[in-house]
Amino acid sequence: MNPFLSILFSLSENSFPSGRLGWAQWALIIVSSLILFLLSPLAKTRDQFFKAVNNRKAPNTLVLTGSLIISWIFAKSITNAANLGLDFGIVGGVAYAGYYLSFAVAGILIYQIRTKGGFKSIHQFLTSKFGKGAMAIFSILIAIRLFNEVWSNTMVIGSYFGDTGTQPYYLAIIVFTALTLAYAVKGGLSSSIFTDVIQMVLFSVLLMVILGTIFSTENFSTQAIATSGTWSFELGLNLFFAAIIQSFSYPFHDPVLTDRAFISSPKVTRRSFILASVLGAICIVLFSLIGVYAQTQGMKGQAAVEVGKAFGVVILLVINFIMITSAASTLDSTFSSFSKLLAVDLNLGKNLTFGRASMAAIAILGTIPVFLNAEILSATTISGTMVIGLTPVFVFWNMKVPRASFYLSVICGLVFGFMLVFGIFPQVLIFTEGKYADLLWVNVWGILSCCLLYMIPKLLASTRSAKQVN
Repeated sequence: MNPFLSILFSLSENSFPSGRLGWAQWALIIVSSLILFLLSPLAKTRDQFFKAVNNRKAPNTLVLTGSLIISWIFAKSITNAANLGLDFGIVGGVAYAGYYLSFAVAGILIYQIRTKGGFKSIHQFLTSKFGKGAMAIFSILIAIRLFNEVWSNTMVIGSYFGDTGTQPYYLAIIVFTALTLAYAVKGGLSSSIFTDVIQMVLFSVLLMVILGTIFSTENFSTQAIATSGTWSFELGLNLFFAAIIQSFSYPFHDPVLTDRAFISSPKVTRRSFILASVLGAICIVLFSLIGVYAQTQGMKGQAAVEVGKAFGVVILLVINFIMITSAASTLDSTFSSFSKLLAVDLNLGKNLTFGRASMAAIAILGTIPVFLNAEILSATTISGTMVIGLTPVFVFWNMKVPRASFYLSVICGLVFGFMLVFGIFPQVLIFTEGKYADLLWVNVWGILSCCLLYMIPKLLASTRSAKQVN
């Protein structure tokens, strides 16, 4: 037997009790990735690779909406949704779905930035209004975001092959990342958009299969869902309101989302983003029902994995496949966005070779935290807090303010983010209890502080002008 296949065989048998299940899981990753590689278009021009423009046609509403949804329904997102359903019932799913307000916010504001401001990218807008220094800081923030997207999604895939830290766990992550990189390198953003359509269809079908299975059981009904959670701050609403607050800054530090806001016409883009906001939230709530079911059955641990095991090999493989689908869609988008960031937005490289090399670089660097046991949910909640300083920058995008406003607001957001990370936010300023109470109130006070600091330079400039006139 081929040495590589021998390793796969021994590792797959150690992943789960059934060796056949292990083989089936490997087949899902390898075969699906090879199919996507064969079907993906080969990008030959910069527009094809970085802007997904083929034959001078940009994605229509249906394609763009599907691409937005599946690129944001990360493996970590649906894992978090299921786990929150387990912890808080249906309230947990609704709370996490609050992040999908981000689409509507971004769609409406970027529509105005494009049509009223005449800007062709976020970087052009920031450079024009706040200078190259602001653009550089923003680029660092989104690079960190993309870096987080790699490890936080591949860790989910690894968890289906073995316990954290085991050989099957690490090998699954490495193989999956390499195979996804292969078809992303082939077509860039064109590959990402093209495969998003396929992955969205697969996600929808597989989700219906899972929901159909859990609803077929006798002891799971709409009544069980309705009574599965309590609508209180302590049991889910802390996270819900934190998500709503972060939605006014969160989308702008995610180039996977914002890159798609400039490739179609403004009207198609706005329509697609609003649709994606509604449909994406629905998808998250529906997936959280897996966790709600796990709660009604008294299950512990990773909700999706435990439910899959409870229903047997077929459903576990279906859940495994839906994770692979969602993780791949996000990962290829992450690779293409990082490539565009360096080659186009920062103008560091002119050719496709540079773009493809940068994809390989983020794949390697983004895998390092896998070996450091980072927490999946922290990739969303902490990074979302650190960029709340972007809120006034984009919400008040048309307001004339001194360049100092950007730095004061963004630095303030970073300070509040670090306070959350190190747990040093004053308890006296937290007015609710339970999990995520600190997250909520760090964001409440943080966003108020950022907006205030954003306005201060303008007020000082106005005061000086008034004194000079007098």
